[in-house]
Amino acid sequence: MIAILAGIVGSVLGLGGGIIVTPALTLLFGVDINHAIGASIISVIATSSGSAVAYIRDRITNLRVGMFLEIATTVGAITGAFIGALIAPRILYIIFAILLLYSAYAMIKKGKQEVPENVPLHPVAEKLRLQGEYYDKALGKTVAYNVDRVYEGFGVMYGAGVISGLLGIGSGSFKVMAMDVFMKMPLKVSSATSNFMMGVTAAASAGIYLLRGDIIPIISAPVALGVLIGATVGARLMQRMKSKTIRKLFIPVMVYVAFQMIYQGWRG
Repeated sequence: MIAILAGIVGSVLGLGGGIIVTPALTLLFGVDINHAIGASIISVIATSSGSAVAYIRDRITNLRVGMFLEIATTVGAITGAFIGALIAPRILYIIFAILLLYSAYAMIKKGKQEVPENVPLHPVAEKLRLQGEYYDKALGKTVAYNVDRVYEGFGVMYGAGVISGLLGIGSGSFKVMAMDVFMKMPLKVSSATSNFMMGVTAAASAGIYLLRGDIIPIISAPVALGVLIGATVGARLMQRMKSKTIRKLFIPVMVYVAFQMIYQGWRG
């Protein structure tokens, strides 16, 4: 039941479900943290698989933006793995916590805005054809959108990759933030594209966790099954929800993750 809930939340908000799976397994079921993280990686792949089919079919996912930003995340993750000994993790925790709190504030300021308006098309976005359109079932119309501030979005994604590689944490909230707050894309597109990206990233790292012996089938299999069911339901729910409703759900999650990071930085 917890895995189904994680799948629904992960699919709607573009966070992958790991934010619920890992604490639930460790705190409620007493699972070893390494095995919980292994199951969480599998849950992210399941969330992405369950929701990506619906989002790509309905053309909500922006594949070009996803693959473009995936470059930044991957390079950032490699950088993070290399510079682990050079930078104090507590500093990074606090920097990214402040960035998340700023983004939560920016989302609150957007208030009841359904889709971004009067967004200019960035020259790089025009060259790479990153702009797009999708049919919004909640609004009952086709929404065309531009992509702005490509460099800022790319920079945030690089930073998210660094912190993922350095601290071993997921970066779903940063992916959505980069697209929604910085690149001014519609929230639904940001969430759907984040789901797609996280599946690619998780699939790449799952092999390492498997070789380490951190993926225990008896734990991961029921989690993956529940998350897959939840993600399929979540994908249908998200398309019928208004962006302002999704934003109201997303802001508390961002604030929670930010305070968790401040706590880790303060303690570390």
